[in-house]
Amino acid sequence: MHRVRPLPSFLVQRYNGWKATTYAENSAWYRRLAEEGQRPRAMVISCCDSRVHVTSIFGADQGEFFIHRNVANLVPPYEPDGDHHGTSAAVEYAVTALKVTHLIVLGHSNCGGVQGCLDMCSGKAPHLEEQSSFVGRWMDILRPGYERVRDLPEADQPGALEKEAVVTSLRNLMTFPFIQQSLDEEVLTLHGLWTDIGAGGLEYYDPTGNRFLPVSTSASNV
Repeated sequence: MHRVRPLPSFLVQRYNGWKATTYAENSAWYRRLAEEGQRPRAMVISCCDSRVHVTSIFGADQGEFFIHRNVANLVPPYEPDGDHHGTSAAVEYAVTALKVTHLIVLGHSNCGGVQGCLDMCSGKAPHLEEQSSFVGRWMDILRPGYERVRDLPEADQPGALEKEAVVTSLRNLMTFPFIQQSLDEEVLTLHGLWTDIGAGGLEYYDPTGNRFLPVSTSASNV
């Protein structure tokens, strides 16, 4: 622990700027959030990638979204084995305690985790096959998705697998009993999204056609 250091100066300066402006202008709202607790309408499961800025994409304020980030926005299947499950714990808390009404999986273009899965499954990244690789074992969740895109032209595989990551996570979410119950009671909806970082595009998963379509064509008003 002796190697832990104070914040770098640029972060200290940014914090001081935020405290003097954004916080000072909205201090009553922050106090209300602290005193009354959070009531987010939606949970968003997105990638750790620093280029994916969920609150900016949707213009969200603090307290609106319960956000969980991990490598390649993956959700593992329901496995109540007593082990450590950070993503599953976040999902459980959001659905059973916070009672969110929307659960969103957000994938993105140029995902490094998905590319790692492609490389691993195609034999180009043997280090990820090692049992000691946390990234490799996490990306095992997406191996079935790789089987569905492996015969596509190589240039099309990354984008296709990024969307498979979203679909795989949606399928795995439905293996959780409390999610299935909430869906049956119509108090929760699932949504799959994929964003193109460079173009600023956003697509949603259409399960009826097993495809992704631009959000602008969505007729949903939920």
